[in-house]
Amino acid sequence: MAAADHRTERAASIASSSTEAGAYDENERLAKLDHTEDGMKSKTPEEMEMGDESEDKTLLPQETEKPQPPKNSFLSALIWMVINTLATIGIVFTNKAIFSDPSLKLAQLTFAAFHFTITWLTLFVLSRPQFAFFAPRRAGIRDILPLSVAMALNVILPNLSLAFSSVTFYQVARILLTPCVAAMNFVLYRSTLPMNAILALVPACAGVGIVSYYDSLPTDDANVKTTSGLGVIFAFTGIFASSLYTVWIASYHRKLQMSSMQLLFNQAPVSAFMLLYVIPFVDTFPVWTEVAVSRWIMILMSGLFASLINISQFFIIAQTGPVSSTVVGHVKTCTIVALGWMTSGRAIGDKSVLGVFIALGGIIAYSIVMLKEKARGQPNK
Repeated sequence: MAAADHRTERAASIASSSTEAGAYDENERLAKLDHTEDGMKSKTPEEMEMGDESEDKTLLPQETEKPQPPKNSFLSALIWMVINTLATIGIVFTNKAIFSDPSLKLAQLTFAAFHFTITWLTLFVLSRPQFAFFAPRRAGIRDILPLSVAMALNVILPNLSLAFSSVTFYQVARILLTPCVAAMNFVLYRSTLPMNAILALVPACAGVGIVSYYDSLPTDDANVKTTSGLGVIFAFTGIFASSLYTVWIASYHRKLQMSSMQLLFNQAPVSAFMLLYVIPFVDTFPVWTEVAVSRWIMILMSGLFASLINISQFFIIAQTGPVSSTVVGHVKTCTIVALGWMTSGRAIGDKSVLGVFIALGGIIAYSIVMLKEKARGQPNK
C-alpha cells in the first residue's frame, strides 16, 4: 500500500498522489495482485497511490514499446525501490505542509493542474529517443476525456482529504480502495475474490472505521492533530473516485490498446487543460507575492517527488515481481502511518492506534492471500 503517489501515492500523484498522495501517484501501480474473471482486475491500495496504474502487459501491443531495462540487476532494483519509497513519503508530507498554509489550502485545482503538467513533462522527456522508455501514442480527446475527468477527481479529492485530515487518517483511509475496487468489479463485471481474501478485508474495513471515529473526535489539546468532518467526507468520496478510476483503467487498457505510460501521457495534459476552465470559479488564490519562499520550495519539491515516482515506477515494474512490489507498498504505508502518528501529538495509548493495527493487519493478510492465489494459478515451469 502506498501513499502518495502518486502518486500517491499516487503523480498524477500524485497524478502520481498524490500523489496519495496525492499525490499522487499514483499512474503505474505497485503490487499487482490479480484475481480475475473475464479478464477484469482487483487491485491493492498501493496501485492507487499518486495517480499510476500497473502495466497489463498481456493486453498491449509489444511492438509499440521500447526495450525494457535489464531485469538482472538486484542493486538497481533496490535503488529504485528506495527512491520510490522516499519520494512517496516525501510527497505526502510535503503536500500536507503546503495544504497546512491557509492561503494555499483552497487552491487545490491549481495545485492539481501543476502536478498534471509536471507529470506530462516527465513522460515527454522519458519518451524522447535519447531515453526511449516508451513510445508515445495519441488518443482522441473525446476518447480520453472521461478518464481524464476521473483522473482529476482521483487527485483533487484525496488532496482535499489530506488538507483537512491528519496524515495517519489520510493514509489508513486509503486502505478502503481495495474493498471498494473489489465491490465495483463485482457489481460491474461479476468478478469475485477468494473467500479468505474477503475475510481479510473485514478487519481492514473495521480498522478504518475505528480510526475514522477516534481521529475525528474533538480534543482540548491544541497540539493534537485531528481530522475534521470535511476531511472524512473528502476521504470517502476520494476513495470512490479513485476506485472508479482504477476500474476504468483496466477497461481503457483494452479499449485503446495502450500501456499505462501511454495512457497517462494522453490523460495528463487533458486533465490540466480542463481544470483551467474551472479554476477561476472554484479556487481561492493567495496573494502570490506574500507566499513564503519556503512554500514555493515545497511546491517545487512536490513536483520533483511526483517526477521521481513516475520514473521509479517504470523500473520497479520492469525489474521486480509482485512480492517485492507488495512489500514496498506496505513499507510505504506503514512508514507514512508511523511518521504521521509521531507528528500528530497523540499518545501511544490513544484508542485510534488499535484501528491502525487492525486495518494494516487486514490489508497485509489480504495481500498474502492474493499472492498465494496468484502463485497457485500460475503453471509450473
